[in-house]
Amino acid sequence: MPGHAARPAARRASAQDWAVGAAMVAPSVVAVAVFVYGFVGWTGFVSLTRWNDVLPSYAWAGWRNYVDLFQSFRFRIDIVNTARFTAAFLAGCLGIGFALAVLLDRGLRAEPVFRTIYLAPLAISFIVTGVVWRWLLNPGSPQLGDVGVNLLFRHLHLGWLRAGWYTDPRIGILAVALAATWQMSGYTMALYLAGLRSIPDELREAARVDGAAEWQIYRQILVPLLQPITLSAVIILGHISLKIFDLVVAMTGPGPGFSSDVPAYFMFDTTFRGNHFAQGAAIAEVLLVLVALLTVPYLVYSTRAEVER
Repeated sequence: MPGHAARPAARRASAQDWAVGAAMVAPSVVAVAVFVYGFVGWTGFVSLTRWNDVLPSYAWAGWRNYVDLFQSFRFRIDIVNTARFTAAFLAGCLGIGFALAVLLDRGLRAEPVFRTIYLAPLAISFIVTGVVWRWLLNPGSPQLGDVGVNLLFRHLHLGWLRAGWYTDPRIGILAVALAATWQMSGYTMALYLAGLRSIPDELREAARVDGAAEWQIYRQILVPLLQPITLSAVIILGHISLKIFDLVVAMTGPGPGFSSDVPAYFMFDTTFRGNHFAQGAAIAEVLLVLVALLTVPYLVYSTRAEVER
C-alpha cells in the first residue's frame, strides 16, 4: 500500500517539474518563433509581392523578383565576388591558423603571450577592422606618394608588391579577404591548437620510434585526426563569408565596377536606399538558402556522429 500511495505523489512531482520547465523555456520558444522563424516567413512572403516603394504593396508577384534577381548583372558579380572571397578567406585562415597552431604546440616559452596576440583581433569588430585596413591598404596618390602597406614595401625594396588594393577592380574583393583573414586566423589557430593538444603524445612517439619524420607525422597522423576540426572551421568561416557585410561597408563599399560588392551589401542598398523591399527580401532569402545549404548538412552530420558515440 505505501508503494501504491507513493506513485501518484511521484506523478504529481513529475508533472510539476515538467510544468516549471515548460514555463521557463516558453519565453525563449515564443521569442525564437516570432523573431526568427516568424520574420523569416514574413521576409519570404514579402519577396513574393510587388512591394517596391516606401508604402507597402502586397500585390502578388510570384517568383518574378527571383527571376529578376538572377538576371541582374550586379547580383551575378556579387556571386562571383563571394566565391572569390570565400576561397581566399578559407585558404588564408586555415593555412595561417594551422601554421600558428603548430608553432605554439611545439612548446614556446612565451606561448600565453603569443596566443593572446594572435587572438586579440577577435576582440575587434569587423567595422573597426575595416577602417584600420582601409588606412593600411590606401594606395596613395601622386600628391601624397605611397602610404600604408605600399610605403612599407617601398622601404623594404619590394616595390613590385605595391598595388591599388581595394581601388583595383581585379583584386578589390581579395583586399577585403586579406583583412578578414587577419581577424579570423587567430580563431582558427585556437581550434587547431585545441585539436592538436587533444591528440595523445604516445601516437607521435610511436611514429618517431618507427622512423617517421616530423612532416610525415603531421601529414599521415595529425592532419587526418584533425579533419573534424577542419570541417568545423570551414563551416564557421564559410558561414561568415556568405553573409559578410560590415567589413565591406567600412572598407570599400561596392567598389569600382562592383569589384568588392557582395549580396548582403546589395540587399542593404536595394532595400534601404532604393526602397525595393520585395527585391531586397528576395536577396535575403537567397542568402538564407545558401547559409542553410552550408550549415544544415553539418548539423545533421554532427547529430548522427553524437548518436553513434
